[in-house]
Amino acid sequence: MQYRTLGASGLLVSPICLGTMTFGEPVAEADAIRLVHGALDLGINFVDSANVYEGYRRYLGSAGGVAEEIVGKALKDRRDNVVLATKVCAPVGPGPQDRGLSASHILREVDRSLRRLQTDYIDLYIVHWPDRHTPLETTLAALDKCAEQGKVRYIGASNHNAAQLCEMLWIADRQGSSRVVSSQIPYSLLRREFHHDLTFCDRHTIGVTPYQPLQGGLLTGKYRRNEQPPGDSRAAEKPDWMWALDDALFDRLEVLDGLAKELDVPSAQYALAWTLRQTAMSSLVVGAKRHEQIADAVNSLQVRLPDEHLVRLDEACPLPWHQPDPIRG
Repeated sequence: MQYRTLGASGLLVSPICLGTMTFGEPVAEADAIRLVHGALDLGINFVDSANVYEGYRRYLGSAGGVAEEIVGKALKDRRDNVVLATKVCAPVGPGPQDRGLSASHILREVDRSLRRLQTDYIDLYIVHWPDRHTPLETTLAALDKCAEQGKVRYIGASNHNAAQLCEMLWIADRQGSSRVVSSQIPYSLLRREFHHDLTFCDRHTIGVTPYQPLQGGLLTGKYRRNEQPPGDSRAAEKPDWMWALDDALFDRLEVLDGLAKELDVPSAQYALAWTLRQTAMSSLVVGAKRHEQIADAVNSLQVRLPDEHLVRLDEACPLPWHQPDPIRG
């Protein structure tokens, strides 16, 4: 395993990070613990969770905590070998203080996460979503208090664009707060809205740890035009978490599958290898239900995409619109 630096933290993390969003349902506790142990045995040392994760049973405002509890049990005797990340912000109850990035919510939730994870500290504490109701100065000060108390080592951001990350860096410099070291964004061959933010992250040493690099399983090669989704796929189990399986989508998927076949590699490995080639990538957050899916993700580290494929991929999955340079065009 060739480890990568997580932004400016100095932490060395595996290029594949085990995601735990589906722990609880459809991945039951015993199976999830085996997945964690199997991932560690393959050299993965980075595990990502959140205080709201509980798999498919999740609804807006439900209590969450299931995935963290399972991860805590799985890492009980192996904690020192893992870079452990979890998140805060999303609703965990119906009350007005049960969400957001206020000091009250953060300081309460960090203690709850620590108890569930059965650990004294969180390596990477991530603000899950922007919170328009709380000034960033307040949020960063609360996160600093967590760090001063030894509960948090580094902070990251999730679902923040470059402008929001820039403001976080500016405030941190101005008030001497902790500096954000990672950015977790939705990013894959099929979803490139944040592509033009990657250069900013690279310039400011923010490690990118994208989630859904396989776009909920769409990039695994399991979905075929005019065929029913496999019974154990997300489209069959949780269709409201999936994109519409229309002809435009299959047009792109068939191009990607064809390119993967040219290299004689599985589609999932091909998609992950492409994502790891992108600017500022530290680690890809990959969820799994079976050990072989984790092993498949690790094997993607050996895949090398020719430059000619990169051009063809940009044609099949074009970059998002961006404003042209008014001087240079």
